[in-house]
Amino acid sequence: MMGEHSSKKYDEELEAIRSKVLLMGGIVETQFLDAMTCFRIGNLERAERVMREDDTVNQLEVSLDDACSHLIVRRQPTANDLRTVMATIKVITDLERIGDEATKIARTAKSLHSRGAVTVSHYEMVRSIANATSDMLHDALDAFARNDGKQALQLIAQDAVIDHEFRSIMRNLITFMMEDPRTISAALDTLWVAKAIERIGDHAKNIAEYVIYVVEGKDIRHTKTVPLPDDLPE
Repeated sequence: MMGEHSSKKYDEELEAIRSKVLLMGGIVETQFLDAMTCFRIGNLERAERVMREDDTVNQLEVSLDDACSHLIVRRQPTANDLRTVMATIKVITDLERIGDEATKIARTAKSLHSRGAVTVSHYEMVRSIANATSDMLHDALDAFARNDGKQALQLIAQDAVIDHEFRSIMRNLITFMMEDPRTISAALDTLWVAKAIERIGDHAKNIAEYVIYVVEGKDIRHTKTVPLPDDLPE
């Protein structure tokens, strides 16, 4: 009975942590969407809100890391339970960094619009990669919530598409700057935004990899091959 009680308590504590991680994920997802809106229309008030939310995200990271550490010390999880806690800690770190990248976008958008720079064409340049990355982040959080290894595996392949699109944006912006030096300032700002978006895609891919680590027990980071969807359990 004691063992059963302890196991139930562990499950409750872990679920509470996972719920707060998903709350944190929702905040950074909104940060990213709001930051891109700032870049598109120059809403300075919204940009300030994105930057303020970064403090909330940072505080959540600290409190969740502390909760995970206490869970390990008190419950001493093993095997898959320990993998789940360790993967959750890594997800928390990636979410905090996504918040940082969203804050960079908001800060860049604020600076760009404060200078009165025209950005409509520049937003169109990053619109596709921003939409793809937003979808990828949402799906990564969904895969984490449901421990869906198959969905996570599909997301990893999407990161290569985002990386390719970023390189294409970079080449186009370099061409603009060479052809018209007056575009250099705005083009560089757009490049920083595109890079921040690409980094958010990287962090979303990391979250997907941690889901696979929990489900399959395999660490596929930094590997050229990943297990096929059929290799993952139902």
